[in-house]
Amino acid sequence: MKVLVTGTAGFVGFHLAEKLLRRGDEVVGVDNINSYYDTRLKYDRLAESGISEDLIQWNQEVTSYKHPKYRFIRMNLEEKSQLLDLCGRENFDVILHLAAQAGVRYSITNPDAYAQSNLVSFLNILEASRYCKIKHLVYASSSSVYGLNQKMPFSVKDKVDHPVSLYAASKKANELMAHTYSHLYRIPTSGLRFFTVYGPWGRPDMAYFLFTEAISNRKPISVFNHGKMKRDFTYIDDVVDGILNVMDKPAEPCAEWNSKYPDPSRSTAPYCIYNIGNNKPVSLMKFIRVIEKCLGEKAVLEMQDLQPGDVTSTWANVDDLMLKFNYRPNTPIEDGLKHFTEWYKQYYTLRKLSNDVVEQHRYSA
Repeated sequence: MKVLVTGTAGFVGFHLAEKLLRRGDEVVGVDNINSYYDTRLKYDRLAESGISEDLIQWNQEVTSYKHPKYRFIRMNLEEKSQLLDLCGRENFDVILHLAAQAGVRYSITNPDAYAQSNLVSFLNILEASRYCKIKHLVYASSSSVYGLNQKMPFSVKDKVDHPVSLYAASKKANELMAHTYSHLYRIPTSGLRFFTVYGPWGRPDMAYFLFTEAISNRKPISVFNHGKMKRDFTYIDDVVDGILNVMDKPAEPCAEWNSKYPDPSRSTAPYCIYNIGNNKPVSLMKFIRVIEKCLGEKAVLEMQDLQPGDVTSTWANVDDLMLKFNYRPNTPIEDGLKHFTEWYKQYYTLRKLSNDVVEQHRYSA
């Protein structure tokens, strides 16, 4: 298939593009490469896929020197006309929309970024899907939408009407917007609620990355809610496999849907919502102990109160994923963190060596 993947300089988008290319799909990736976190990491992800940093300019198409079927365009999705031109020109089969302004805590201090990246951009994606007759739109939602819900495990059958961060509210809004377009224009849309994705090439603002960085540099780590938290940590390969399973089977109307007892995850429109999580929540303290073991170092803990916008526990019910696709994420936390910490040590060792060479060159010059 010919696939548009948004956010390919990001963590999930990078891995997803690689997997699509390995199985033979044609990929056009877009990303605005914003400075929410270390742009060096974003450029290095693209370089790993064969996209040269020197050639990346606004709206200039770059073909990967590793993958002839991969082209990258730096683009702001808030620019509707550019997106519509791209989709009209390329005739995509599927859009995999992963680009978004991430981060729960960042949304408290920078709300405008979420209105533009998560609402305006998503509306433009929906419009592009409508006008260009996209066969399936798959988009990233988040476990954050469960907000104040306490019934565990979190099920897509439950209402999610009480978000506790603007980030979560924006993701809930995406689901509602997608349903509207599925209903009005019969566009098949599938929303995926990711549960704490981690792994190599991950996001530096996430706890596992921050913990690894601090422990490696013998600095204290902040442990919120005094460690009394659980997360359904989901390894990146499991998430990518889940996305591909969903992508290959476009959402269909549900003939059994009952308007008197509405299932929020289905509809008479071609609309679906799925959880993608490991279905095995891990306590924060165990998570830290596993990272310590992987690094061979002890952490210095600084216990702190729960942060605004955080939830104490997440746990994914993945029954729908199992029933429809016979698929369940299942990478143990010990294996996933081993892969991550090995990548982390190698990547930052190479970066340090590269920086040292640059500094020596400057000094010599």
